[in-house]
Amino acid sequence: MSFDAYQQLTFSRRANGVLLITLDRPEKYNAADEVMHGELARVWTDVSADPETRVAVITGAGKAFSAGGDLAMVERMTGDYDRVSHMLKEMSDLVYNIINCEKPIVSAINGVAVGAGTVAALLADIAIAADDARIGDGHVKLGVAAGDHAAIIWPLLAGMAKARYYLLTGEMITGAEAERLGMVAKAVPRDQVLDEALRVADALATGSRPAIRLTKKALNNWLRAAGPTFDQSAAYEMLTFLGPDVVEGCAALREKRAPRFPSANS
Repeated sequence: MSFDAYQQLTFSRRANGVLLITLDRPEKYNAADEVMHGELARVWTDVSADPETRVAVITGAGKAFSAGGDLAMVERMTGDYDRVSHMLKEMSDLVYNIINCEKPIVSAINGVAVGAGTVAALLADIAIAADDARIGDGHVKLGVAAGDHAAIIWPLLAGMAKARYYLLTGEMITGAEAERLGMVAKAVPRDQVLDEALRVADALATGSRPAIRLTKKALNNWLRAAGPTFDQSAAYEMLTFLGPDVVEGCAALREKRAPRFPSANS
């Protein structure tokens, strides 16, 4: 299978059927605009169907894994019912396509991972993070409900108390803290992240393919069982994109100041 049609994801085939996928907008810290978000949503069906791929590794070009959703894209979505409806379907595809991908996925979290980037980072079957990476879900700071992947995976990984804390406050955690909480499998020095992810991927690629595939399928039933919770959170996120707080959230980010949400003063 050819991946040549992708514009903002680049691909490199390694030994033993390992496919390295790189989020490739380093000048924007790999923030996801409409093109990248769409590619992130559909790539997992292509990976699953690709006979040459046994394991996929995903990382970011440059210093970041992904800085989340591109602010210009967020501004275009604000108050736009058609864009919001499209995004609701696409974000659902992103989450479920990762869960249902038959091939193991390893994430190499080489730097900051927020928003849409955290979906691939934390829903990967095995996550390897730089110990100084910064990981988080800042939806509430933008003025929208935490959607994307947060409600489906954070409580399972970190427990409800920590999930509530980080998703309600929008605070970030380091890779080292993420390992301590159980959010990622390993935290290693930044210059070792990709090598370690590729080492793990190679071990998976040379193992029993049906045993690994079916173990992944069974484990992901925990995520499938939480599907209604995710569906609701995604709908709530898109609902808040039609309200006034996100307008102020975008403006505050542009102006590099604290937001003054209309709802906080009503």
